Amino acid sequence: MQKNIAIVGAGFSGAVIARQLAEAGYTVEIFESRPHIAGNCHSERDAETGVMVHIYGPHIFHTDIERVWEYVNRYSRFMPYVNRVKAITNNSVYTLPINLLTINQFFGKTFRPAEAQEFLASLGDKSIENPVTFEDQALRFVGRELYEAFFKTYTVKQWGMQPTELPASILKRLPVRFNYDDNYFAHKYQGMPEDGYTALVEKILDVPGVTVHLNTTFDPANKGDYAHVFYSGPIDAWFKHTEGRLPYRTLDFEVFRDTGDYQGNAVINYCDDSQPYTRITEHKHFSPWEKHEKTLMYKEYSRQCEEKDIPYYPIRQARDKQQLERYVNVAREEPNVTFVGRLGTYRYLDMDVTINEALSTADKFLECATNNQRMPAFVIDPLA
Repeated sequence: MQKNIAIVGAGFSGAVIARQLAEAGYTVEIFESRPHIAGNCHSERDAETGVMVHIYGPHIFHTDIERVWEYVNRYSRFMPYVNRVKAITNNSVYTLPINLLTINQFFGKTFRPAEAQEFLASLGDKSIENPVTFEDQALRFVGRELYEAFFKTYTVKQWGMQPTELPASILKRLPVRFNYDDNYFAHKYQGMPEDGYTALVEKILDVPGVTVHLNTTFDPANKGDYAHVFYSGPIDAWFKHTEGRLPYRTLDFEVFRDTGDYQGNAVINYCDDSQPYTRITEHKHFSPWEKHEKTLMYKEYSRQCEEKDIPYYPIRQARDKQQLERYVNVAREEPNVTFVGRLGTYRYLDMDVTINEALSTADKFLECATNNQRMPAFVIDPLA
């Protein structure tokens, strides 16, 4: 049996699959169209400030998956980091996610947890029994004042759509806490790789049998040269957009530098329309164990992804489902190709889920090879 594998994309999906298969005796070639590895997690030091910069926007590692936490710690020392987000709205600063301090600050109260819970329940719109849209969900559970202050305008800036056009499921990911816990994530493990994400991916790829081709686009016409192809690029691009382009949001960054400490926190969201950007991130605060006299910030703007832009977030609106289904059905007929990752499966995935699915994909491939079975186009159903 041929044991040469092609992997398209050198982000976490491609790197993890490459490592697992190389350790199992396969020869792996990775094709990466950009001049660096690590995909959108790519990080590098800024020459002027010395700050480790998350080039494509901040990535905070957080997970409850033991296998994933153990895996990444093999290749990097993870330093303690807790993501504590602040929000500016109506000329005031609050903590996110909405917690007891946010509620008391916003309404000028001194509620205890039970009082705050009862108060917030009284603000909710009880006439909305089954929330369908983002706006329904917010009005039902936090009321109009908090919704308009923290969610409505921010959502329009982030997604380019009214909250009435977005599904309720988006807001379900944002917790409301009735204590003073302002840790943005509730996972067991959270941290930052000491030397950045690119160094982490470099170590994952540092294994005999793996060759990485940077600045190289893989032509699907060459798939027959390999026993199997794992593709982590946009699924619609593999099929040359025959069913049209799937919609994504992309990000633009306005980079600026200063001395000292610009905003005193890693992430500050701008929730109202006083500024056109969604947030400012100050990157030296993502590495609090380091000390820098100078500082570097990103102003972050979200917009519709155009043909030559980097896709960040799949929109996955109901109206896009039929288009996605057509791509998925064609992909399932594609021999010896498996679609992986955020772009390959057109799903929003955190880093830990991406790594976990890559490990599962490699496991499945090795199982199929052992049992002489066909490897499926998707290990995780993109339509689920």
